[in-house]
Amino acid sequence: METVLAPVGGRTDNGDPVVLDVVIPVYNEERDLEPCVRTVRAYLAVSVPYRFRITIADNASTDSTPLVARGLAERFPEVAVLSMAEKGRGRALKAAWLASDAAVVAYMDVDLSTDLAALGALVAPLLSGHSDVAIGSRLARGARVVRGAKREFISRSYNLILRAVLGARFSDAQCGFKALRADAARSLLPHVEDTGWFFDTELLVLAQRGGMRTYEVPVDWIDDPNSSVHIVATAAADLRGVARLWRSRSRKAGRALRYARVAAPAW
Repeated sequence: METVLAPVGGRTDNGDPVVLDVVIPVYNEERDLEPCVRTVRAYLAVSVPYRFRITIADNASTDSTPLVARGLAERFPEVAVLSMAEKGRGRALKAAWLASDAAVVAYMDVDLSTDLAALGALVAPLLSGHSDVAIGSRLARGARVVRGAKREFISRSYNLILRAVLGARFSDAQCGFKALRADAARSLLPHVEDTGWFFDTELLVLAQRGGMRTYEVPVDWIDDPNSSVHIVATAAADLRGVARLWRSRSRKAGRALRYARVAAPAW
């Protein structure tokens, strides 16, 4: 049984609704968390004309990450903290998104490998009602990516597998830069089973099966050489997830998503 502690922080001085909630999932990121949050907050403060929140989803960290997170929430009114008692990146994202009252929920990785300049293009089609899901893509035309040959090969191979096996129509499942309309998230997330790194892929596959509209944004992306992601273990888990989704293709998984689109709000 998982335990989710109530969000801390995110206070504001006015009653305007939160339009965008950017979730940053973290596990033992005591060194990178504060500069990340400061950078994202500074960018949003001058780049978006609506109220925003930054939610730190602490993924059962064992270092001083929780203390850093709570300190940021106490210092900045736009920052909130959601604490998980169990590990799982997908688990943390799912909990944070479902707990949010924002019109659009998003996430980005704490290493900020993706250039924040793409955030406006990511959110705009969701606010306008053009799309239900928006993803950053390192493989779309116009993207500029700096990373090693090994990671490039694995990424391209994985997305080719998704196309061949699952009929995926999106180009990049694993880029840590995604957003959803809140109504789409509430419809979709209860059906997503994975609690780890395969969460992103399952989210997009089920969105496609459910008839949701996905918008891709080419991004500028620089690989983090200090990433703690274990490539081989993650790849193995991803392939097991692909097999599970392939087996479920005849179980009307997509048809279970009774997603009713609502009109885009006026901001």
